[in-house]
Amino acid sequence: MLNVELSQARFEQHAPVPGFAGNAHSLRPVEGGSVELRAVRSLIDRVDEMFLVLLAGRRRLVRRAMSVKHRAGLPGRDREREHQVHDRAQAFGARLALSASVTRQLTELLIGDACALQGLSSTAEETTGDSSSPHDSGGSVMPRFPYAQKLLRLLPPPSRLSSPLRWMLPPPLLCALLRSMTLRVMAGPLANGAFDDLQGRRLGVEVTDLKLRWVVEIGTRDLHVQVPGENPESTVRGSATDLLLLASRLEDADTLFFQRRLQLVGDTELGLQVRNLLDQLPWETIPLDIRVLLNRGARFARLARTAHCGETTA
Repeated sequence: MLNVELSQARFEQHAPVPGFAGNAHSLRPVEGGSVELRAVRSLIDRVDEMFLVLLAGRRRLVRRAMSVKHRAGLPGRDREREHQVHDRAQAFGARLALSASVTRQLTELLIGDACALQGLSSTAEETTGDSSSPHDSGGSVMPRFPYAQKLLRLLPPPSRLSSPLRWMLPPPLLCALLRSMTLRVMAGPLANGAFDDLQGRRLGVEVTDLKLRWVVEIGTRDLHVQVPGENPESTVRGSATDLLLLASRLEDADTLFFQRRLQLVGDTELGLQVRNLLDQLPWETIPLDIRVLLNRGARFARLARTAHCGETTA
């Protein structure tokens, strides 16, 4: 059991504050009144960093638990365990004088993040139906109207659309569309020089069921798209639906790769480096029309695939 008082004492003892004599427990400003505010904010920043470090550690443990459950054939969702997590958090939060509502919100956030890593619907989504977050749903919830499911089953699967799509989108047109959309999404990182170290590298995307592939070459704060392209150093490969779920952030990349719904072939180090850079791109900085297009397109594709698979969820 964590000894809160001991942890707090150790933190205060070993947390020197810039601009102050002593430590966090005995703040004595050595100059100007604004020094105290800077010192307090410095401590807040450290606490925030500790939160993020602990969250990263929790996500690693969730992935490990996911692997154990997968090998043991256990279901991904354990309601009893979630209730235990909530109860334990409420009891512990009360000891720290945290309000029940704040503790509940933080716990739901952690459980929702764990569900997203496993490709499961989050608790918040199931209780409120909220879908404003890009990671709001990893499941495949069918429409409640029976006729909607029947209509979705009438749609041809992506594999049957490959030939008409290639006829409607010849390589020059597809190349122009992809380059325009990619540049709009990546405008900020390119301008900030985030990809400067990757100049000349070539990354491929292969949509297996649509039989489409293209290569993106990173230039000097610019991108060049080739359709179909040749000799990519690293390629991400998957179905149209799973690639859309990745691009729209409706499902976590770790989940998609862990379940082998997406594959990274070639120079995996390059692929992971680009993926990390893209993960750091705030969702809200992506142009709104592209966010809406990706989100709704991914949802529709996921529902259509669920209908074809005959899956239903109440």
